[in-house]
Amino acid sequence: MLQRVLAVSFAQVLRSVALLLLPLAFVSLIAWATAGSATGNTSDPMRAAIWLWLGAHHIPFFLNGAATGYLSFLPIGAIFLPFFAIRTGFNRSLAKLHGDFHNLNSVRSIFSIQYAVIATLLALFSSSSTVSSQWYLAPIFAFLISYLASLTAGTRFHLSQAVSYASRVLAILIGASFIALTLLIFTHVSLFKDISIVLQPGIFGSLLLFALNLFYLPNAAIAVLSYFTGTGFAVGADTLVSPFTNNLGGIPALPLLAILPTTSSKWALLAIIVVIAVGALLAMWALASGTRSLIQALILIAVSISVLGYLASGSLMTDAMSAVGVSVWKLSASLALEIGLGVALMVLLPQIRLRRR
Repeated sequence: MLQRVLAVSFAQVLRSVALLLLPLAFVSLIAWATAGSATGNTSDPMRAAIWLWLGAHHIPFFLNGAATGYLSFLPIGAIFLPFFAIRTGFNRSLAKLHGDFHNLNSVRSIFSIQYAVIATLLALFSSSSTVSSQWYLAPIFAFLISYLASLTAGTRFHLSQAVSYASRVLAILIGASFIALTLLIFTHVSLFKDISIVLQPGIFGSLLLFALNLFYLPNAAIAVLSYFTGTGFAVGADTLVSPFTNNLGGIPALPLLAILPTTSSKWALLAIIVVIAVGALLAMWALASGTRSLIQALILIAVSISVLGYLASGSLMTDAMSAVGVSVWKLSASLALEIGLGVALMVLLPQIRLRRR
């Protein structure tokens, strides 16, 4: 039985990898053919496809060529590409096994471990003298993405109350950030267009540029959340964009950056009231289940925000762009304080009223 699970899982792991890697190879080949290079060879686009595949798993890179530096500011949105490829592969694994296994979680673990091994091998063997991935992160990120994707397939698992409450809070906060981001994009459409015209990417380049901006939208949403909670974000070393200050240097010609504010505005701090209200809402939900659920939900929110902050920030190759995105600890601390304040108000105000009576 174990051998069958291993064989079926491995076949579907390879299929999941190919499901994303082959289209990326096609894109790389077209880009290589249209760009032209006097020194390039046919292995370059295939290696580039693997780098794109690894980048979609949020695995950072060291660069030592025409561009030198560390690339870790990667698009969160690209993670959904391997996520759905893995989910498809895992569903096929379950269909082919026909229930011939004792424990679904064991199948998930086997599938994810095999996927992580493949990712690690690709990270190791795709390294070149100019580009190398941070390969030791490959098994970690690949396993986590694979396991999370497999959790959404097969038999539905029951969410604990704390996870449910934390998910609701995160959905409200991130959803509100996306709404604000959408409004900012629509109010800066002309600047978006101007930047795109200056870049002159061509038809194929325009499609790639659109995809790049699309994949970076979650990063931007986290930055918007950080801005409205008061901590702000960076767009380069020694820069800060927040309601209190607007200190910007040279920025990349990326259309999505058209939404950057040109001045600081303390009016943005009014959004903290919304975060406090969300904290009060969390207390109202969780206290019905007990204090333990509330504490667990708060811990899950803090951990989730920290992870999202980490994924939404990093370095963009050069020293000048070595700090891009949010400060993980500042964002986590500010949200914890603001949500905690809402929880405290919800818990303490009724007690104060009772004492006055």
